[in-house]
Amino acid sequence: MAIEAELKAIVRDPEGVLKQLEDRHGTGRAEVYRDTYYDAPDGSLMDGDRELRIRTVHSPDDTRTLLTYKGARVDEASGSKPEAETRVEDADAAHDIIRGLGFTTRIQFEKRCRNYTVERDGRRLLATLVRVPELDATFIEVETVAAAQNDLAPALAAVKATLTDLGIGDDDLTTELYTDAVAAARP
Repeated sequence: MAIEAELKAIVRDPEGVLKQLEDRHGTGRAEVYRDTYYDAPDGSLMDGDRELRIRTVHSPDDTRTLLTYKGARVDEASGSKPEAETRVEDADAAHDIIRGLGFTTRIQFEKRCRNYTVERDGRRLLATLVRVPELDATFIEVETVAAAQNDLAPALAAVKATLTDLGIGDDDLTTELYTDAVAAARP
């Protein structure tokens, strides 16, 4: 399974980072992600640092739904995880299948995103500015795919260099999951 090599950071100057991304990579794609995370009834999936998610992405041009499984972290410093993801044709059917298999909704939330495609060191990266309504912060995620564990370090180096170019320092990085942050912010 491929590994999602990703770093996430809190953005202290959202307007400045937005301007840099727009100047370097053109107009970003505005998208709204509606995420539903599922878990086993005993909580063992998420307690085991694994994720099962259905994400519906709304953009001005289309709506698409993705089914994603993420395994446990293979790199604690970045939080990078093995990931398998596929597009599904019928969001309602996908939710029905997951619930029919005995999984229950653990948490649902929305991410308001602006996505940029970045090329670096022969890799295609995705840089995403993120706002989550329940959280009082702007985040940036930069990710690429590592084909295997031995490709993770160079993939993360490209991700880190992209963040550094945007003025994002090590003290801005976070491995806190949105699921945990949103759950903590809700009454």
